[in-house]
Amino acid sequence: MKRKNRVMEVYGLWAADLCAIVLSFFLATYIRFGNFRDMGDQSVHFAVCLCFVLFSTVYTFFVDWNRDFMKRGYLKEFIEVLKYEAVMMVVIGVLIYFLQWAQVFSRFVMGLFMVINFFVTYFLHVIIKKSFAVYYSSELTQIKVLVVAESENAERVLERLSDSLDIHYGIEGVCIADAERTGEEILGYPVISGPKDMYEKALQMPLDEVFISLPDMPQKKVRGYMRCFEDMGVMCHMNLESDYAGEAGSRLDTFGDYTVLSYTRYQGGYKRLIIKRAVDILGGLVGSLITIIMTPFFAIAIKKDSPGPVFFRQTRIGRNGRRFTMYKFRSMRQDAEEMKEQLQKDNEMNGLMFKMSDDPRVTPFGKWIRKTSLDEFPQFFNILKGDMSLVGTRPPTEDEFEKYIPYYRRRMSMTPGLTGLWQISGRSEIMDFDEVVKLDLEYIDNWSLTLDLKILIKTVGVVLGGRGAK
Repeated sequence: MKRKNRVMEVYGLWAADLCAIVLSFFLATYIRFGNFRDMGDQSVHFAVCLCFVLFSTVYTFFVDWNRDFMKRGYLKEFIEVLKYEAVMMVVIGVLIYFLQWAQVFSRFVMGLFMVINFFVTYFLHVIIKKSFAVYYSSELTQIKVLVVAESENAERVLERLSDSLDIHYGIEGVCIADAERTGEEILGYPVISGPKDMYEKALQMPLDEVFISLPDMPQKKVRGYMRCFEDMGVMCHMNLESDYAGEAGSRLDTFGDYTVLSYTRYQGGYKRLIIKRAVDILGGLVGSLITIIMTPFFAIAIKKDSPGPVFFRQTRIGRNGRRFTMYKFRSMRQDAEEMKEQLQKDNEMNGLMFKMSDDPRVTPFGKWIRKTSLDEFPQFFNILKGDMSLVGTRPPTEDEFEKYIPYYRRRMSMTPGLTGLWQISGRSEIMDFDEVVKLDLEYIDNWSLTLDLKILIKTVGVVLGGRGAK
């Protein structure tokens, strides 16, 4: 997630800087000549504009002047943009001189361009900085971190992380591994648990990464902590004063200003994740448009079958424990959730899920839209929002999630999907929750864009073939 955010920043700022250059150059040229015909040698003027674009590209990717973009205050940003403009003016000025364009290219355009480009670039940077600040602080995008430390070093670790972590991170709390201090606060961060109930508390909280700093604890115990979080599918950062070797892939990394070994079973490349999200947005837009068109017709049929709302809303668990409201066309009676308790004895699933044939709660129209999977279409709004993906794991209900063990929790380490391996493998015929988990973990461990494409194609075949949900 951190690398994906970094790519967004770099390429977003690069695109903004190029737009600023083109806009400023055309404004400066138009102000000087009043049109684009009387500028003299047009090819030279456009060649200079191209040189500005090439300079900005080289300066962005080789000098990496935006590497601390989100940490820079507005004054620091002002100075950095001023430095960027000054270096650009010197480099392009020397280039114009040696290419002997100085006699053709307007000096007034050059000076005016620099002034306009400075203010446009600075303005765009401020807007992007504020936009990213809002984006990174949202429930979906902020990287939620749990700190595991000893009572003696907890305050020191939290203070150091608070000062050094990027804006992408939010510390959810701290677990004290050698003392019971639950309910206290350390530097404003809640103590989530002590050594006895650490895993139980971690299982139920939104959690992306864990930072472990236990330098005085026996390595056997530290390995136990690492293995448990690894089984949950949560990325672990271990302070290098500890030692651990597990099944997860490891890499030398930094966390704040700590040097750590980071362990995770999930090895998805951030560039592929960006492509996956772009496809989700495109699919979400198309699916949402179709849903809007379908809704008036479906609303009449749903209301005719039974009183109640057109859409069914339910809290589901998303990536790494985040709660979100999932939408469907209502296919059951309005009191379906209340009736569920009475029907538990007829549950055909082994494990945490509920499923039964000829469910009496399902309405006649609801039975048809469930069979054709048309009830799922409102989930395209969840996909567009980012709660879900086109392809992923099955999002559990809250009551299922409350009964999870660490092995089950790992299936939540990716964004849940509208479809997945569990659907194309015959979800109506699967009667064991462990089989659902197995398919979800198989998807996570083997994820690729090609696999997503195969699942989407097979899903179309499954739905058209009538192998929908019961």
